[in-house]
Amino acid sequence: MNITIVGSGYVGLVTGACLANLGHFVLCVDIDETKITQLRTGEIPFYEPGLNEVVQKSREKGRLTFTTDIKEGVLFGNIIFNCVGTPSMNNGSADLSYVFSVAESVAEFSQGYKLLINKSTVPPGTAQKCFEIIHTKNPNSQVEIVSNPEFLKEGAAVHDFTHPDKIVVGAKTDKAFALVRKVYTGRVRTYIPVLETSWETAEMIKYANNSFLSTKISFINEIANICDVLGADVKVVSQAMGMDYRISPKFLNAGIGYGGSCFPKDVRALVATAASCGYNASLLKRVDVLNTNQKSLLLTKALKRFGSLSGKIFSVWGISFKPKTSDVREAASLVLIQGLIDAGAVVNVYDPVAMDEAKSIFGNSITYCTSLEESVKDSSAIFLVTEWDEFRNVNFAELGKQMKEKVLIDGRNIYEPVLVKEEGFEYVGIGRR
Repeated sequence: MNITIVGSGYVGLVTGACLANLGHFVLCVDIDETKITQLRTGEIPFYEPGLNEVVQKSREKGRLTFTTDIKEGVLFGNIIFNCVGTPSMNNGSADLSYVFSVAESVAEFSQGYKLLINKSTVPPGTAQKCFEIIHTKNPNSQVEIVSNPEFLKEGAAVHDFTHPDKIVVGAKTDKAFALVRKVYTGRVRTYIPVLETSWETAEMIKYANNSFLSTKISFINEIANICDVLGADVKVVSQAMGMDYRISPKFLNAGIGYGGSCFPKDVRALVATAASCGYNASLLKRVDVLNTNQKSLLLTKALKRFGSLSGKIFSVWGISFKPKTSDVREAASLVLIQGLIDAGAVVNVYDPVAMDEAKSIFGNSITYCTSLEESVKDSSAIFLVTEWDEFRNVNFAELGKQMKEKVLIDGRNIYEPVLVKEEGFEYVGIGRR
């Protein structure tokens, strides 16, 4: 099948490359000329494990091409995936202007029967609005709207595409449902449920999914903060909770909050969507507030430990919001680094892949290091912010020889306090003993 992907970011490029790998012919469209130029030369504009190999394989076979021409894209695809961004507006609601712009282009340029599939995360009612846009602009349009939300985790997006736990499809006709099943031929297996439902339900499933996981993270962080004042150990608490099959151990790792392009945005958007319908989503509001507060926790702990931070050197390990990605959107590291700068500290940072992203934000106000060893020279403390694998097995006794003070502030609870103390360090965790 000929498939067009509009929006060649994380979701669009992964979806396009993986669909091409299934044998489809895919044209990716993006208004960013620099990005398209990079992709045409085989350069991936962000880090995502395994994506480069899939893109190069599909390019070499002639199944994956790129353009900035939206008209070309609309004419090319029988199936058009809408994968553009839906950033948060000031009131928390999702900015759907890019989504609706794609619908307008499809209305203007499409010929014959096509599916416009909204893969971007959008609030319930968006598919209906896209339908109205298209049929107002072109009453004779044969374009059908489908809601098919993505469930890709950054850092594991390629694997998630090829091994989904569910495929959610919202549509109006049997023909549309059948075409989507055809698109995913080779991906669908007997043990993978395909949930076929209405537009609004499909859109709500994605928001409910992400909001629940966000709630679980904020819940365990709240428990960790209570453990801190009571002298309990959240690691043991969460382990015991996870043994209950009704709870499960996933997303019960206490720390300094969630970030990225999905959870913060989606929680706020669902709150705003509910408010627009007259409902006060008080639980989700609190989840967002707790997460925002949690991102400041490392700075609070540092101020409690050191008093004044002015003139001191601090090492920040990890900038991306999670491991295996270069994405720094809504990352806890940004809050910590800015807080240290404002307090007059000298900040050394190291991240395996997100250094360029940090430079674009902080410029010359911090020091960018090429190794853990370089980052700790004359440092008063190490802040562990992102739990990259290379940070897990560290010789602290050796690193400590280069430091002014040997303090480890563990924002992800990846180290065992007893072992760190045996290597001569003072350990500060999140709800740890």
